[in-house]
Amino acid sequence: MPVNQEYIQTPSPNFDERTLPITMLVLHYTGMQDAPSAINWLANPESKVSAHYVVTEDGQIIQMVDEADRAWHAGRSHWRGITNVNSASIGIEIINPGHEWGYRPFPEEQMDAVVPLVSDIVKRHGISPGNVVGHSDIAPARKLDPGELFDWPLLAKLGLALPIPDGQLVDPYWSDAAFYLALERFGYDITDRAAATRAFQRRFRTHTIDGVVDGECRAILFALLLDRDRRNGNEA
Repeated sequence: MPVNQEYIQTPSPNFDERTLPITMLVLHYTGMQDAPSAINWLANPESKVSAHYVVTEDGQIIQMVDEADRAWHAGRSHWRGITNVNSASIGIEIINPGHEWGYRPFPEEQMDAVVPLVSDIVKRHGISPGNVVGHSDIAPARKLDPGELFDWPLLAKLGLALPIPDGQLVDPYWSDAAFYLALERFGYDITDRAAATRAFQRRFRTHTIDGVVDGECRAILFALLLDRDRRNGNEA
């Protein structure tokens, strides 16, 4: 459970046993019109979905599934060779109407609750910044969340997520096929190549999300892989 944070217990029946150790943290937005609807849905046995935590826009933290258990938040997904993401991850749902109901920035009060929660989870479980991901990263053909307005740079500044490469980026001039192979090496499922590219852009190049491979995308991915290699092959 989070350290030095108050939280509300709203148990969900939607969980089962883990079969993998915890190595990932997946961030979502709820994508529903309001917080009560989202929380009720996650607690409804008919929904077959859940999350370990929910963070409201005013910064309340609701725990719905114990971290020791497997919550049902990731669905059909893939990241760095892991396909049973639910078993390997902790899921945090962040209240936001999402792209369907009026996507908007995440309030400061909300991020002030998200950051220490994420920090506590990654420290206790030894989760690497490269395995703190969005739902769109692990399911690019199905999901958009938490989306391009989520404050990934804040998490990166605190060492909780990968930073967006900056400075003098170098375009490796890969072919599109080589880019997709590199994207797969980085962790993405490239079955739907355009969707995987959009997910990468939504996370690392938010000003243009068009699914088109260009020099900037190649350069950013190249920098991310170089940084990963500098870590001697360890998870980024």
